[in-house]
Amino acid sequence: MSEQTKYLLEENQMPRFWYNIQADLPTPAPAVLHPGTLQPVGPADLAPLFPMDLILQEVSQEREIEIPEPVRDVFRLWRPAPLYRARRLEKLLGTPAKIFYKYEGVSPAGSHKPNTAIPQAFYNQQSGVKRLVTETGAGQWGTSLAFAGSLFGLTVEVFQVRVSYDQKPYRRAVMETYGARCVASPSMETVFGRSVLEKTPDHPGSLGIAISEAVELAVQREDTKYALGSVLNHVLLHQTIIGQEAMEQMKMADTWPDVVIGCAGGGSNFAGIAFPFIGHGLRGGQKSRALAVEPAACPSLTRGKYAYDFGDTGRMTPLTKMHTLGSQFTPPGFHAGGLRYHGMASLVSHCKELGLVEAVAYHQVECFEAGVAFARCEGIVPAPESNHAVKGAIEEALRCKREGKAETILFCLSGHGHFDMASYQKYFAGELTDEGYDEVDLAASLLGLPQVP
Repeated sequence: MSEQTKYLLEENQMPRFWYNIQADLPTPAPAVLHPGTLQPVGPADLAPLFPMDLILQEVSQEREIEIPEPVRDVFRLWRPAPLYRARRLEKLLGTPAKIFYKYEGVSPAGSHKPNTAIPQAFYNQQSGVKRLVTETGAGQWGTSLAFAGSLFGLTVEVFQVRVSYDQKPYRRAVMETYGARCVASPSMETVFGRSVLEKTPDHPGSLGIAISEAVELAVQREDTKYALGSVLNHVLLHQTIIGQEAMEQMKMADTWPDVVIGCAGGGSNFAGIAFPFIGHGLRGGQKSRALAVEPAACPSLTRGKYAYDFGDTGRMTPLTKMHTLGSQFTPPGFHAGGLRYHGMASLVSHCKELGLVEAVAYHQVECFEAGVAFARCEGIVPAPESNHAVKGAIEEALRCKREGKAETILFCLSGHGHFDMASYQKYFAGELTDEGYDEVDLAASLLGLPQVP
């Protein structure tokens, strides 16, 4: 790999602070509300779920929050992550654009998720927590929290969405290798899980259901807390290490992105790559377009309603204002399991409402087509989720070709697809189809949104 193509930071150049976009937004994001009183939640309301350090980060308005040294010490296993220029992909497309990608698949878990799993495990361990419960879709988050738990001596239990549990057995095996226990959701282990199975015994599951099951267990024991891999402010905060590193690497490449792209399900890797660049523009620096790419089968940003909603199907969580398909919405079983969530992160949603974020949705077959083209040019097999970002970057490069513009494109390749090869096998066999959602079900889910004045 030539020096012109790969850009590496030294270990001592790894960021020492997370970036909090809330300090730079022209208007603050809407408050999170208690579902009973409809009043803004306070620390006491969140204490059953999270340690105080994470609660304070969730509501912080400080621009910079220091990364603890024990966390940075673990990050040194794979960070700083590399930035590449995709010259072979540029040649294939015949585009005048420069295409760069920040590769997060170099982490032990194979994705960007350890960027928040490590600090969450650290803060929980520091507060005396012994057990973490969580949910996972494709398994990248469950794998990452299992890894983090093994480092900080925490027991980890994971509710994995049933359709992904069946589609991706090797993800489950990796979680168990790291010491976690993985259960298919909906399960018989919680009151809410049993209620779902009683109505629909073959329910494919959803992230909303799995969240409900994990939250139900978390509040039952004082030594147990809940951990979430996306959506929440503190999770997005932790992921900004991606964009901060990328900013320094773009300077090394003597260029700056005209557009920054990430796949989007709950919003964590998109925010991680995009928020530092958005903040740079808000503070008077060079502006970049921020483009979120989501699945057409679960299009919260492009098809959802901006409204207050529950983060889970069982309606146990506080109310958050976000782009949502409704907490009762069950996405079809497409292979990008990490993007099968009914709502988008509040901060990402707020940024879209402010005109700071654009969004587009693509179907899974065309995303796999883009991922295969990328793999044959650049050598990395992307995760099905990451294929959406690849598709978005290719479409932007082709636009530049049509318009004769030599723009610079940066996208986050959030993880590798080594545990997702069954989906690639289906793609090559012609068995992968574009999953669609039921418009009637979506309408009914949106009608069931909570009534907030």
